[in-house]
Amino acid sequence: MSLISLLIALVAERYLSSSAWQFDTLYQRYMAVIKKTKLLANYRNFAVLSYGVIFIPVLGCYFLLGQIDNALLYLIASTLILIVCFGCMKTRDTYKSYLVAAFKGELTSCELHHLQLQQDKNIANMGFGQAMVWLNYRYFIAVMLFFVLFGPAGALFYRLLTTVNECSNDQETTTDEQNDNAELDTKNRQDTCQSNQQLLFWVDWLPVRLVAFGYMFVGHFSKAMPVWIENLFEFEKPPSKVLIDVAQMSEDFMVDADDCTAEPCLLVKLAKRTLLLFLAVIAVLTLTGILS
Repeated sequence: MSLISLLIALVAERYLSSSAWQFDTLYQRYMAVIKKTKLLANYRNFAVLSYGVIFIPVLGCYFLLGQIDNALLYLIASTLILIVCFGCMKTRDTYKSYLVAAFKGELTSCELHHLQLQQDKNIANMGFGQAMVWLNYRYFIAVMLFFVLFGPAGALFYRLLTTVNECSNDQETTTDEQNDNAELDTKNRQDTCQSNQQLLFWVDWLPVRLVAFGYMFVGHFSKAMPVWIENLFEFEKPPSKVLIDVAQMSEDFMVDADDCTAEPCLLVKLAKRTLLLFLAVIAVLTLTGILS
């Protein structure tokens, strides 16, 4: 059943471009409700409240789906949740805009798209192609793995956790920033942000190494293997850096240094091959009865 949901969701995600199907749209509506509540309104200032924002909908999803006895209804509900959790239209549009600008030779526009993507997604300073590798993992492969292993609630948990982390740098113009405790609020927000990033670090630790192995398998195995082994038991290196290092060694970059489209296109193609590899592995495990 998980395989059917994955196949439907991957196809539907490309065609359901309406904002109603975008996770970010639903997340903003959820945040609007949160801000109206007295209990979780200050979730940015306290790690416990921040975890509550994440786990309340996850637990609600888990228990509500657990009440569905009909297999067809469960399939429909879980597939709809997966479609919403998959992908990010804004990132896809940025990628297309970057390529259009690059083909026109508008290097300044390319750089602006690159910087805007890093700011919007709250990711470390990295190349545009490297960012595409990381976001492909975050919006597709990781969601797929959490869905297969932990069900729709698992996919929702991962997407909520990453989105809370992405939005941690958002600035709000509220009275909280104007009161006498503004400095304390800022410190609390920084502590909460670090707490969420630490949780995301450990959540990503094992999946990143599995996905990096997939990159190595569909790419240049002999070149990437030493890098993968070197990072296998690395507990301080950011997961994004681990994945990108292996991905770059998995692809041969015999391209013109002045061509700013070459690296992103090659890495995106590599990411798509890796996605198909994991889909094939899930299919085999499902057909053999290891996964349900």
